Amino acid sequence: MADHYEVLGVSRDASQEEIKKAYRRLARELHPDVNPGDDAAERFKLVTHAYDVLSDPEQRRRYDMGGDDSPFGGANGFGGFSDIFETFFGAAGGTRAARPRSRRERGQDALVRITLELKDVVFGVHRDIEVDTAVLCETCQGSCCQPGTGPVTCDICHGAGYVQRQVRSLLGNVVTSQPCTVCQGYGTTIPYPCVTCQGQGRVRARRTVSIDIPAGVETGLRLQLPGSGEVGPGGGPNGDLYIEVTVAPDEVFSRDGDDLLATLEVSMPDAILGTTTTIESLDGPVDLELRPGVQSGDVITVRGRGITPLRGTQRGDLRIGVHVVTPTRVDGRSRALIEEFAKKTKPPAPRLAHFQQGLFAKLRDRFRNG
Repeated sequence: MADHYEVLGVSRDASQEEIKKAYRRLARELHPDVNPGDDAAERFKLVTHAYDVLSDPEQRRRYDMGGDDSPFGGANGFGGFSDIFETFFGAAGGTRAARPRSRRERGQDALVRITLELKDVVFGVHRDIEVDTAVLCETCQGSCCQPGTGPVTCDICHGAGYVQRQVRSLLGNVVTSQPCTVCQGYGTTIPYPCVTCQGQGRVRARRTVSIDIPAGVETGLRLQLPGSGEVGPGGGPNGDLYIEVTVAPDEVFSRDGDDLLATLEVSMPDAILGTTTTIESLDGPVDLELRPGVQSGDVITVRGRGITPLRGTQRGDLRIGVHVVTPTRVDGRSRALIEEFAKKTKPPAPRLAHFQQGLFAKLRDRFRNG
């Protein structure tokens, strides 16, 4: 059996607060609603069992003494004759220290997926999200009973939640404890269940959850809203709500970390003579100045017009790669002017250079080296 301290990743002298923090962290990571893998489900069971043992001082004491949380835990693997006697025959007075189940249970976590536009990522965005989930029953307020009524003590187990039976064996009459089949282990029954929620203390409904999504999020990121998940049975505490983000591709801009990338198409005359132009960024117009003789693959950097990082305030940059567009068709007069220009400038003859997969490969290298 796996060591409970190793399962939770804490030392054997860890405090109760450290154990609780370790369990919460692992539970958020391994919960089936968040991590549906089979391996995660098995680890979640181990983590939950380890926490159940180590969070109870008496169970933890027995486990530390014997290294086992079985009914025979204790020094040298046994808790002494009295523990064995209680296991088979019950504690003094014929009953064991068992408790009835609580109708109040923690609600399940919920996962909602949303799609954002790239411009939402620049500064963050506020969203109102519709969630179909379990909410507190307004009729009974989680009591599970019709208004004016309440649970009554079970006539079979008398509120204990379990019943004892004697079974003959080689050791004599063995007393065993089992959950009461009448009250299902709760110790009470509900003679008049709430007609709205059918005695569950909760109903299904759509509700609106408001969330401020921070700047700098990216596809696959999950945001946690504690206590915004489903309300538990019997009006138990809410689970958590997880928001999984997908950022839709933009027609013009792409993302590189906290920087934004784009391509500016420039006519050949503007590339030769230089020009000024205004472009629309994701948060307003930007004036650009192209120097005379700008080349395809040159990168113009506009500081502070990128994305605000998830943890920080210094925005990234907007980097614009230049693409000089060569005309594919020219009339006779234009051709003559170009030929005259070529004679006067005497451009160098075509030459071989390092192979590039088109402009975008060239821009990619410029961006990386930028």
